[in-house]
Amino acid sequence: MDQSSRYSDLSLKEEDLIKGDKHVLVAYHMQPAAGYGYLATASHIAAESSTGTNVEVCTTDDFTKGVDALVYFIDEAKGVMKVAYPIDLFDRNITDGRAMLVSFLTLAIGNNQGQGDVKCLKMHDFYVPRQFMRLFDGPSKDITDLWEILDRPRVNGGYIAGTIIKPKLGLRPEPFAKAAYQFWLGGDFIKNDEPQGNQVFCPTKKVIPLVYDAMKRAMDETGQAKLFSANITADDHYEMCARADYILETFGPDANKVAFLVDGYVGGPGMVTTARRQYPDQYLHYHRAGHGAVTSPSALRGYTAFVLAKMSRLQGASGIHVGTMGYGKMEGAADDKNIAYMIERDSADGPYYHQEWHGMKPTTPIISGGMNALRLPGFFENLGHGNVINTSGGGSYGHIDSPAAGAISLRQSYECWKAGADPIEFAKEHKEFARAFESFPGDADKLFPGWRDKLGVHK
Repeated sequence: MDQSSRYSDLSLKEEDLIKGDKHVLVAYHMQPAAGYGYLATASHIAAESSTGTNVEVCTTDDFTKGVDALVYFIDEAKGVMKVAYPIDLFDRNITDGRAMLVSFLTLAIGNNQGQGDVKCLKMHDFYVPRQFMRLFDGPSKDITDLWEILDRPRVNGGYIAGTIIKPKLGLRPEPFAKAAYQFWLGGDFIKNDEPQGNQVFCPTKKVIPLVYDAMKRAMDETGQAKLFSANITADDHYEMCARADYILETFGPDANKVAFLVDGYVGGPGMVTTARRQYPDQYLHYHRAGHGAVTSPSALRGYTAFVLAKMSRLQGASGIHVGTMGYGKMEGAADDKNIAYMIERDSADGPYYHQEWHGMKPTTPIISGGMNALRLPGFFENLGHGNVINTSGGGSYGHIDSPAAGAISLRQSYECWKAGADPIEFAKEHKEFARAFESFPGDADKLFPGWRDKLGVHK
């Protein structure tokens, strides 16, 4: 059934919809299945995403039609369609009237993903009007709070050198805590890897006290504050809160140095919001494990990594992993810096919409996945700044001297880029950075040809 007469209005102007402040706008890449028309399929998507179905129903009245989602733009040649969703469509909390991300996803990425007349359908951008945005939590903490703990300026406090305890699974409590101590002697921030939790061989109630002891010893030895991001991910929010409460109790006077990591994609918006609301004094670290199932460029449906990151800021994530923009080991490209700009700036351009955040706190880009001191200068140059958290596992524990030296090499890499120095010349005066060339010779050969002769390394 062609529903384009009801669920599309191509005369609507985007600037008027934005000015009206009453619609969430969503841009999709869509291709209909063979034998289906483009506008008819787009209109069916709008119907399934709002008030309609595949047939006329007797319960529809004039009010219902007033909250229809409407296709307002199509470009069949480029496979682009845009839909305007009246904000009254979206569910609100009965407790406080706040908006919820699950409702946005249920409508905008719900039944339409399974339609038989759709070959591919992927959300690439969305726009949130001001009156709807103010109903979302947004972050309670941001990178400026971490800079303050680290005794840095709250403006442009710079690069936070972090790591992930490796191997991601298989360490008992004592070697886990030892690995944390070794890194903290040179670095700032340690996170649990996404699967680390309460394994039988490494119980939370045994490892967490040892980690806190390692933190205290490292702080005593270095005279510097340290940060730990603890994974509290769980199916049951009571279990998640039990983990969080135990961690805060254990760290006691240093609880402000604890972030809470949640696997926000596999755990879902409810887990992110629970952590945000129950623990507003903690930095909320959104790990996006599993997201590639829908965000990968090879996926025909779902949404992009850009959309995921933008949603995380609405939910209240203090930081989210954004990949390495083609400089690490994961999928990505240099123009992924647009993801970082959208979550960290108050005014930013997406692929289809300009978004004003109206003072909502920023979400920190967290850089992870195959990074080391040699890859970082190019990354910083592409991004244009170094106000990020970087969690380098192999880049720290793979350093030829020690995890602490690996951490120092990461920070020196940032200092090299910030100073505009030539990396080879900088390495001659900075041992840890120089030894990174020997630690990661494959990257060194690719990025800095002739480095062995220039640094006097002959093996």
